Amino acid sequence: MAAEMRALVYEGPKTMNIRNVPVPVPGENDVLVRVERVGICGSELGGFLGHNSLRVPPLVMGHEFSGVIAQTGSGAVKFRVGDRVTVNPLGTCGECEECLGGNEQLCESRKLLGAHAPGAFAEYVFVPEKDVYLLPDSVSFDQAAFTEPFACAVHLCRMLSLKPEERLLVLGAGPIGLFALAAARTLGLQNIVVADLNADRLRIAAKLGGIPARGDEEIAALKPSKGFHAAVDAVGAAATRLRCVESVRRGGRVGLTGLHEAETTLPINAIIREEVKLFGAFAYSRNDFETALQWIAEGRIDLLPWTEHLPLEEGQASFEKLVSGPGSIAKIMLHPNK
Repeated sequence: MAAEMRALVYEGPKTMNIRNVPVPVPGENDVLVRVERVGICGSELGGFLGHNSLRVPPLVMGHEFSGVIAQTGSGAVKFRVGDRVTVNPLGTCGECEECLGGNEQLCESRKLLGAHAPGAFAEYVFVPEKDVYLLPDSVSFDQAAFTEPFACAVHLCRMLSLKPEERLLVLGAGPIGLFALAAARTLGLQNIVVADLNADRLRIAAKLGGIPARGDEEIAALKPSKGFHAAVDAVGAAATRLRCVESVRRGGRVGLTGLHEAETTLPINAIIREEVKLFGAFAYSRNDFETALQWIAEGRIDLLPWTEHLPLEEGQASFEKLVSGPGSIAKIMLHPNK
């Protein structure tokens, strides 16, 4: 009889339960990771509500995580049992034109752990050895679990080609918006306006070096006379996408990363005349992931003061809290192993 483990299983809209499921067996080139920390992603909240087509029940979600190598396949030779690791959960073929060109996030064979395969809301998860990264001694399990969402922000800021002297607008002070702020500050930007309706989240943004703005009037008051050089939509609503387009200067850049509303009407004629550049930013390349881990190791980002830690059994309640109103919490980190 196969060994069993506890897993948080998404079984339908707003329904997650702890179940006993078989411990996965790693393949030849895989490793089995004992999960120590796993964060809840905004895209998973959409799945929890039944709004995300990638997440079909029954499913073990979870892709922002860190842990310890518990077992290795016969062909996996880079790591030893007991190594502390984090994992790039975006599986790609490594052979197509996009992968070979450093744009792995565009691979037609891409598959996300916790969506296309069982994820890390469980005591154990198996992953390809090639997607695993050894943690420096200075990086905690908590910090390591931030690597994946921070990589999204690193990728976004890289696409926008941000320069230190530029002025940036970030709409949305959720985790991705806060990570975008941190990535932009790491790139040398000093003048970054972060807008949100949540006063608690704005206080976090201010602590991280952003200029808080609550509502359109405050954004307008902080807008440079010619407009922002670049803007980020980390919300994904029609109104915030439009606000980004209207807030940048001629030749400005807009990074769209929020995946909330599928359809949006934008002033295309104005975008053409003003040569506003729109960038869709999905996930990250391997280089972005490695950069994120390096910057975390260098102490460039810290959301730990606004991170709540809960056992896996509190998974359902954690999702409900994040959906209804997280307050001053930027991230909830679940502990699958007691």
